[in-house]
Amino acid sequence: MARDTSDTTPLTTRAELIAWFAEGEKPREQFRIGTEHEKIPFYRADNAPVPYAGERGIRALLEGLRRETGWEPIIDLGNIIGLHAEEGGAISIEPGGQFELSGAALPDVHATVRELDEHLAATKRAADPLGIGFLDLGMSPKWRREETPVMPKSRYKIMAGYMPKVGQLGLDMMLRTATVQVNVDFASEADMVRKLRASLALQPVATALFANSPFTDGRPNGFLSRRSEIWRDTDADRTGMLGFAFEAGFGYEGYVDWLLDMPMYFVKRGDTYHDVSGASFRDLMAGKLPQLPGEYATVSDWANHASTAFPEVRLKRFLEMRGSDVGGPDMIAAQAAFWTGLLYDEAALDAALDLTKGWSAQGREAMRATAPRLGLATPVCGRSLGGVAAEALAIARAGLQARARRDAAGRDETIYLQPLEAIVAAGRSRAEDRLSAYEGSWQRSVEPAFEACIF
Repeated sequence: MARDTSDTTPLTTRAELIAWFAEGEKPREQFRIGTEHEKIPFYRADNAPVPYAGERGIRALLEGLRRETGWEPIIDLGNIIGLHAEEGGAISIEPGGQFELSGAALPDVHATVRELDEHLAATKRAADPLGIGFLDLGMSPKWRREETPVMPKSRYKIMAGYMPKVGQLGLDMMLRTATVQVNVDFASEADMVRKLRASLALQPVATALFANSPFTDGRPNGFLSRRSEIWRDTDADRTGMLGFAFEAGFGYEGYVDWLLDMPMYFVKRGDTYHDVSGASFRDLMAGKLPQLPGEYATVSDWANHASTAFPEVRLKRFLEMRGSDVGGPDMIAAQAAFWTGLLYDEAALDAALDLTKGWSAQGREAMRATAPRLGLATPVCGRSLGGVAAEALAIARAGLQARARRDAAGRDETIYLQPLEAIVAAGRSRAEDRLSAYEGSWQRSVEPAFEACIF
């Protein structure tokens, strides 16, 4: 998660909230791709979690990466909690110490891969002297929740206090999971709606393709993507498949109304996060927030509130794909290629919408509920999700071929789909391969994951 927005321009009308989203529209020639990925740190010597403080902790890692990159620090109550670059990239820490790159907006998948390679190389140079490695799993496989360090970040303290009131697994989501996101642009409200509907419907496909969190507390957890299942019991007010997005007439206005109905977490004034968890943004706009009477909403407040919605696809001034477990570098690149191919070519987007047009709201919810456990074997209208994934990949490949963005070797972006095509051909996700290793060469222990499942 990147820095919170800082813009004190007042917001007084619902129309201004709607306009804030519309200002994200871009001409197609300016479309960019952003990637964000989290990775779970551990000490290589004993496979223990990494705390914030200490000579070899997360703070020291951030300081080392600051020296490597020259990026500016992000400070919260005197603690360094991230780094940011002038060109738009940022490093942040998630509640349990997960180390996140929020990449810059880049023109093609080739550029995102170069950015990822540079980031991983710099992170390795900073981490190696500290004895820190990083897991490429979507959930920490060994440590219990109470064994997981908590990072000193003000907004997370507020969220951690509120989460148990609205779901059973919110703290597991915060402390023990790791995801990868792809962010894409839209040209208009109509374009946003088409992309949102296609990507929402296909998130269970991505969940199955990228499933990579089969272990919890030192043993198999019964899921291929436990991370995805955790989100189903985190906070129903701000998560899910956004069934209303498929209703006739949906647009920015409908999403704004959903956000206005979603309880707030905090209001930031200066460097202080004020806990207003459960409060209404409408009250803040009216200056009637009980916790901060007389304070009125600003652009910062709206942007920050929008960032605390966690649906499977999130609308900000771009669209965020949120349904996948993190994997290694090849899978991070594959995630970017998959969504770029589906959403950035009009013929491909038409085909993706056609692939999903017969699915009911109930059917989409059933897929979302089943994919974390069954993965590609999830039933979909008389077929398997693996069959749908094969079609979606073919559409993505055609979309990337039509884009014809080539690297220095003359290769187009389809090269990054190969890991996903191998998964579909084998009918097995990375999670299933790792479960087989657990039963076989790992001798029913997750300790080998700290050698086999790392960046």
